[in-house]
Amino acid sequence: MNTHELLCTQFKYPFPTLKNPYADELQEITETQWIDGEYRWLYEHNPELRKKYKKTKTAHIAAQWFPTASAERFKPICRLMLWTLYNDDLYEESESDDIDYIHAQSIGILNGEINAEQSVIPLGAMLASLRAELLQFIPQESIFRFTQMISRYFNGLKAELKYKKNKVFPTISECIALREDSICLYPFLQLTEVETGIVLPPKIHEHPVIRRLQALACRLVTFFNEVQSVVKDEATGSIYYNIVKVIQHERQISLEEACLEDLRLHNEDLKEFITLQASLPDFGIWQDAVVNWVHYMSMVLSGWKNISTKLDRYNGIEFPSAAELRDKLTKV
Repeated sequence: MNTHELLCTQFKYPFPTLKNPYADELQEITETQWIDGEYRWLYEHNPELRKKYKKTKTAHIAAQWFPTASAERFKPICRLMLWTLYNDDLYEESESDDIDYIHAQSIGILNGEINAEQSVIPLGAMLASLRAELLQFIPQESIFRFTQMISRYFNGLKAELKYKKNKVFPTISECIALREDSICLYPFLQLTEVETGIVLPPKIHEHPVIRRLQALACRLVTFFNEVQSVVKDEATGSIYYNIVKVIQHERQISLEEACLEDLRLHNEDLKEFITLQASLPDFGIWQDAVVNWVHYMSMVLSGWKNISTKLDRYNGIEFPSAAELRDKLTKV
């Protein structure tokens, strides 16, 4: 079956698709100052791997998610986008104990409890730079909520590693839950405050409708991503936490049927998202800001489809090798 055609024609979003005008400027910074600069040591002698990261166009992905951020406010978001890629590729084949340490160190740096020099994790300095940049625009309270979402991502990553190591499939519901966290969208959703300049009070972030909308956004991106990456995951042995493969295993159906079931689940969640967005509770003086935040959340969905269906990383074999990165780290 043609998964790319399925994604383009059947996964539909009734939301605007905008793009940040500073995408090219930040992609240039990503490639020259970060990939070939600050973080070049990760793959100093592997120009092909650096080229693969550049082809992923992380700033252009971020540009679809944060279309109205100024260049200054857009920069930490782009750094986070590159970090998520690095972290995924560095640790997708690690042992759980290793991830526990990376997890604790990463959160410590982001919360300001330890500095990059005190940490020995490869991406420590990157996280320290991210924290410093974010603090220019949002308070420590928002940073703390952001790091809680980074923690969710690590917990999801650890669950994935467990299933992959044991070569055991989770149930469909278990897989959806772990992928909701490991897709690493929750942290980005918190950074809408960086883009808009409006810091919402904790009671709004804790509201069950807002929490549900965020969960639905993460699930929707995941359902899309699973169809998109199923061929890649089959090639890399990552089938144990791909929802499509889990559906195929549990239901004993064809890959095409599993993709269509993934689409059905996606459409159910999309319907709920649209319904909640259209009937938000009354948030008083914060109403316009909340409506705007949910609007930005919806553009993540249409934006992800728009950019990811055009990227080699997700539509071919142009993705970095975790084995190459792991070998590099063992020599540091």
